[in-house]
Amino acid sequence: MQDTAGSDMHRKTSNFDSFALLWGLLLGLFMAHSPVTACPTSCHCIEKSGMTVVQCMSRNLEKIPSDLPRDTVVLLLASNQITHIPNHAFRELHYLQELDLSNNDIETVDVGAFQGVSDSLLVLDLSNNRIQSVPKEAFARLRAKISLSNNPWHCECTLQEVLRELRLDPETVNEVICHTAQQEEYAGKPVIQVLDSGINFCNFHHKTTDVAMFVTMFGWFTMVIAYVIYYVRHNQEDARRHLEYLKSLPSSSQISKEFDTISTVL
Repeated sequence: MQDTAGSDMHRKTSNFDSFALLWGLLLGLFMAHSPVTACPTSCHCIEKSGMTVVQCMSRNLEKIPSDLPRDTVVLLLASNQITHIPNHAFRELHYLQELDLSNNDIETVDVGAFQGVSDSLLVLDLSNNRIQSVPKEAFARLRAKISLSNNPWHCECTLQEVLRELRLDPETVNEVICHTAQQEEYAGKPVIQVLDSGINFCNFHHKTTDVAMFVTMFGWFTMVIAYVIYYVRHNQEDARRHLEYLKSLPSSSQISKEFDTISTVL
């Protein structure tokens, strides 16, 4: 009896272990092929070749979602209505390699917009936006290939210094156009073409600063001279009036003569 009971118990345990193993395998397969669960409601998140892809294209987004999965590798935010990239917008996305922000309405990029992804990011697309200028530090230490084409760039010293540090997409580099410029003759021309011709916007900036400083100093000098002239003339007028007043006073000889005349009459 005891042998039969032990045999039944061993058989049940084996069946349970087999069932648990089968359930674990099925659950693992389900999890491996299921979409990412921690996903913003306005986006679609999937696993593709072991990478988390977050697709938020054409969703009428006005700002970058704040609840993005931390394991995001590809983030697609193209064709929305985003106007601003704030500081630390992607700070938690340490695995981010590709970021597409093309075809939005972006006008401003904060200094710390890409802090936290400078080491991992490989591709950054900011084409077809409304960016005129960016802070010099906004792209600091970025190693990504960057597309900046079809933005209304204002060509001046800061933009020149920014481009000097970037790895621009060679396929779109000639589409980075000076919409406006410090020198009007460069408006409408590719920025790289202008810089390659030997033009240095920073020299224009320094010359403009020197001229402004000279004009300011000349204005102050003119004011000082005008004040000195006014002061001298005003004092001369006071001195003249004082002298005329002194001349109008009777002299001591006249007073003496008048005194003698009065004495004689008496």
